[in-house]
Amino acid sequence: MQKLNEWLGIEFPFIQGGMANIATAEFAAAVSNAGALGLIGAGGMPPEVFQESIRRCRSLTDKPFGVNIMLMHPQVEQLAAIAAEEKVAVITTGAGDPSRFIPAWKESGAKVIPVVAAVALAKLVAKRGADAVIAEGTESGGHVGEMTTMALVPQVVDALDIPVIAAGGIASGRQLLAAYALGAIGAQVGTCLLVSEECPIHENYKKAVLKAKDRDTVVTGRSVDAPVRCLRNQMTNAYIAKEKEGADRMELEHFTLGGLRKAVFDGDVKTGSVMAGQVAGMLHEIKPLRQIFEEMTAQCGQTLKTLEGMGL
Repeated sequence: MQKLNEWLGIEFPFIQGGMANIATAEFAAAVSNAGALGLIGAGGMPPEVFQESIRRCRSLTDKPFGVNIMLMHPQVEQLAAIAAEEKVAVITTGAGDPSRFIPAWKESGAKVIPVVAAVALAKLVAKRGADAVIAEGTESGGHVGEMTTMALVPQVVDALDIPVIAAGGIASGRQLLAAYALGAIGAQVGTCLLVSEECPIHENYKKAVLKAKDRDTVVTGRSVDAPVRCLRNQMTNAYIAKEKEGADRMELEHFTLGGLRKAVFDGDVKTGSVMAGQVAGMLHEIKPLRQIFEEMTAQCGQTLKTLEGMGL
């Protein structure tokens, strides 16, 4: 089977996560120019901004790039139509089943790669014509499922005949090699790119990620079926206290309303939603995107040689 970079016609085997409010046209273009696949995150974008972002990205890179569409977006029908109309190279989806949109996207020439957190959804989208899936474990930042990457990826690989890309808990070459060992063709990464020079988030957000230790993330919203992984802060503490008191979804929503925007744009890392995955504890310095991709790829190769030297 081809590796992800060979399949997509890019240099490195990485897709950038479609992080809402972070995955701008400029950031997606920077990722693509650095050799991976950049994605524009449509979450939080009205349709006209989404269309303009695709066109702007196209003016900033001559490399392949894609978009991520959150299926719970209130204007998802319009976003889906724009992605097809603009003939985007790759369309990834999150938070649901994209089956109704797949025929039009494929007709436009796009590779359709839904993000899945369970085998059942993976099988469904494969049957509906998805070209590949991103199997995302609960280690990831933002909206999460229940299964870990280590458990999810091999089960999805065994269930499907299409390529599987691993996501969640991947920030080093060792973890990339583990993803290959599980049967994936490459990785989607997000948290490790938050501390890239090119990432457009506020400096406070970057510092919070760099300061994080192994147990500094927490999942809020499990009790109301809206699980999101963030760095622990004043907001998550208040949210979890309310969850323990039995608060309903409506009551809990006011804690997170506009929270990601507060963290990304205003640098409010106390009451904002500082979304990040469990690998935040592995990140210690800000680097250019290209250096991140080169180091992960090189470490993957070096780790493989070490294992071969051990007779494995």
